[in-house]
Amino acid sequence: MAKKVAVIGGGASGLAAIKCCLDEGLQPVCFEKGTDIGGLWNFKEEALPGFASVYRSTVINTSKEMMCYSDFPIPKEYPNFMPHSSIVKYFKMYAVNFDLLKHIRFRHHVDNVKPREDFAETGQWDITYTDEEKSETTTEVYDAVMVCTGHHAYPHYPRDSFEGIDDFQGETTHSHDYKDFKGYENKRVIVIGIGNSGGDISVELSRHAKQLFLSTRRGSWVANRVSSRGLPVDIWATRRWADALPTWYKERFARHVLNQRFDHSVYGLKPKHPVFGQHPTVNDELPNRIITGSIIVKPNIKRFTKTGVVFEDDTVEDDIDAVVFCTGYRFDFAYIDESVLKADGNQVSLYKYVFPPKLNPPTLSVIGLIQPLGAIMPISEIMCRWATRVFKGTTKLPPQGAMFDNIRQKKIDISKRYYQSPRQTVQVDYITIMDDVAVEIGVKPDMKQLFLSDPLLAFEVYFGPCTPYQYRLMGPGAWKGAKEAIQTQMYRVKYATKTRATPDDDEARISRILKVLVVLVVILALIWNFL
Repeated sequence: MAKKVAVIGGGASGLAAIKCCLDEGLQPVCFEKGTDIGGLWNFKEEALPGFASVYRSTVINTSKEMMCYSDFPIPKEYPNFMPHSSIVKYFKMYAVNFDLLKHIRFRHHVDNVKPREDFAETGQWDITYTDEEKSETTTEVYDAVMVCTGHHAYPHYPRDSFEGIDDFQGETTHSHDYKDFKGYENKRVIVIGIGNSGGDISVELSRHAKQLFLSTRRGSWVANRVSSRGLPVDIWATRRWADALPTWYKERFARHVLNQRFDHSVYGLKPKHPVFGQHPTVNDELPNRIITGSIIVKPNIKRFTKTGVVFEDDTVEDDIDAVVFCTGYRFDFAYIDESVLKADGNQVSLYKYVFPPKLNPPTLSVIGLIQPLGAIMPISEIMCRWATRVFKGTTKLPPQGAMFDNIRQKKIDISKRYYQSPRQTVQVDYITIMDDVAVEIGVKPDMKQLFLSDPLLAFEVYFGPCTPYQYRLMGPGAWKGAKEAIQTQMYRVKYATKTRATPDDDEARISRILKVLVVLVVILALIWNFL
């Protein structure tokens, strides 16, 4: 019989988990406590406790070619940066195409995940869940577990960190509960935090509030979605050749590019940390709202008064009507036995962010517990590909000591690169983590082999955007359509915006000639090295 795998969560990671289980001949059962797929991206009119939540105007910060599943491109007519509604439509297309929905039990809440008494011999789990429609609680045995609940469900709401907040007479809320601008019209509002949510909510409220104050402890580097030649910023930034450049050069170049758009120091946003020392804020409109005075950037709040706040620079703003905390989220795995998985200050010890190293046999995986500089969907998918092969026994994990060494080294690397913060504990770079997991499966693109067998494709892989299709070119799970998907990816990027016919020019022809010349140079260099 096929191994029975419990998949907890029916969002972006859970859907990939179901599909990867089926690819490996495993039997997935997905527990989704909501009524539909989509997880975080499934917009609800009201925020519900324990559910991830987006606001009405949410648009994703990663472009469609960089965020799609590796064997299912997003339709060319979809916008490059999709609103939550388009993302859910794509998820539903994916689920229907691979017949995933029949494996999902909706309105099923997992209460407890516990290793069985004979776990050392069987690797099996007791899963206790509640069917909310029938109000029935049941325990079933599973051979493996995939935790796909993400980390945007439980708000980090540090009210206790602010003196006098209990005396404040205005409204306070967390971005988890924010849905739209209604109720904030003509009010004086403070937004605390300058992550992506803080930037988005500040921009939206600044159009309706009497005045919007954006309070930040450290500041942030702010990137634009639209980059050179109008292409998505991650299409330019996420390329293998660029990833191989020295860190000091990438830092200097990124700082120059970001300050060319607007001087972060002049706008009161410049942080002490380097560009790659924090997850950047992606926001197209923030500087425009600051320059018009609609948003006023302020330092951290020292204390609250009954009707306002005192900032750390001792400036005072009175008659404040509302404060929105955009202060992130905390990890919580209350339903999993603490001997298996425990989050301590957003620190979770996982080998390559997937496997608890003490667990033997390794029949539980955590999918998507990362904060990537790049798209999360392909990372979750490749983690699922790896986990299901480990469950099946076709891929082995290294010895426990080696896994602990890897975890310790990653923590050291994070502490050196990032300032100490709960949001930085699971920070990863897209190409680095994708390649790191791909090596475990044997699907990392072999550049030497590619340049010798298909130079034009190799050129696209190395010098073009590192789209998820690259990890379907070779090895287990190779997809016949991967090469074509890579060769047509820029067509899909441009199709969504080129909705009006324009005069042709010779740039495309010149670009192809230059591309061929570069390929020839690379081939000659490789041949020279082999001689």
